[in-house]
Amino acid sequence: MSGKAQVRHDAVSGSAESHQAQDPRWQAVVSCDEKADGQFVYAVKTTGIYCAPSCPSRQPNPENIEFYDNAEAAEQAGFRPCKRCRQGLISLAQFHAQRVAQACRLLEQSTEMLTLNQLSAEVGISAYHFHRIFKAQTGVTPKEYQQAQRTRRVREKLTVAPTVTEAVHSAGYSSDGRFYETSGTVLGMTPQSFRAGGRDVRVWFAIGHSSLGEILVAESQRGICAILLGDDPEKLIAELQNSFPQAELVGGDPDFEQRIAVIVGFVEQPQIGLDLPLDIRGTAFQQRVWQALRDIPAGTTASYADIARKIGSPKSVRAVAGACAANLLAVAIPCHRIVKTDGNISGYRWGVERKRTLLAREEKA
Repeated sequence: MSGKAQVRHDAVSGSAESHQAQDPRWQAVVSCDEKADGQFVYAVKTTGIYCAPSCPSRQPNPENIEFYDNAEAAEQAGFRPCKRCRQGLISLAQFHAQRVAQACRLLEQSTEMLTLNQLSAEVGISAYHFHRIFKAQTGVTPKEYQQAQRTRRVREKLTVAPTVTEAVHSAGYSSDGRFYETSGTVLGMTPQSFRAGGRDVRVWFAIGHSSLGEILVAESQRGICAILLGDDPEKLIAELQNSFPQAELVGGDPDFEQRIAVIVGFVEQPQIGLDLPLDIRGTAFQQRVWQALRDIPAGTTASYADIARKIGSPKSVRAVAGACAANLLAVAIPCHRIVKTDGNISGYRWGVERKRTLLAREEKA
């Protein structure tokens, strides 16, 4: 190529590059803007592939791309769809959400424990990226989700299966031994007692009075299993009975009633801490949330989003709120320290006014 021809070629190339770089669609490609998905696709002349704006593939040179209104127009021009961004038809975020939903259905339906490699192969994403995506969207790892589903199944099977062994195997446990190793944590009692709806399980309880109203404290053989606040003692007892419909509820025990004084003292002054064993029951995700709540120092607050980030699941804000609402251990698991992002008081299982009182009390301490 002669010198003049080279200069002319560079000028044409530079003009094309400058023209594309000034196109607002190019900026959407550069920033992988998910909001632009569905508005257009871009095709790369050097590869023959078209993509959605949010595609994370290597950024092409602007002079090598062409814009099309939709995928059909790009295919009519001879380009083929990108496999990474799902043919340019949906955003990468939508693709990930669909694949995580597909994985959840597989885990819910499978009685066999699927490995990460098996699961990722089923949904068409590499094991490393799938593990990261699944945890970001659900708040738990695939293994933890699978274990939670197996726990759900065994709880259901134990109420209908003729024997514990049959229930354990039909729920997906490979052996009785593996189940019994974790049955105390999974069920909070022996499998036989769970089958009987809590029969033969003893739960001591007592009701006292505090500045926040009536307070019910219940303790199993594992530790304090409920601290309930309210205005009506009968309603508090009914709530406890609903948790253990067949359990032996023991009230009026002089030794246990001494617990009330300790718990009331803690409720009045949360900063002193509670030096009693707790029987904390919940899913793997709930346990992570509740531990994060217990890590919030007295006198400080956090938002649902703060907790979600702390447990490594920034997109699980709603799930965090659900875990807070499921908490049965008032003050001991301090969900009252959760406020809105702007600092305003948010809802509370035992009433907003109680929450306001607890926060004000801790601020003064």
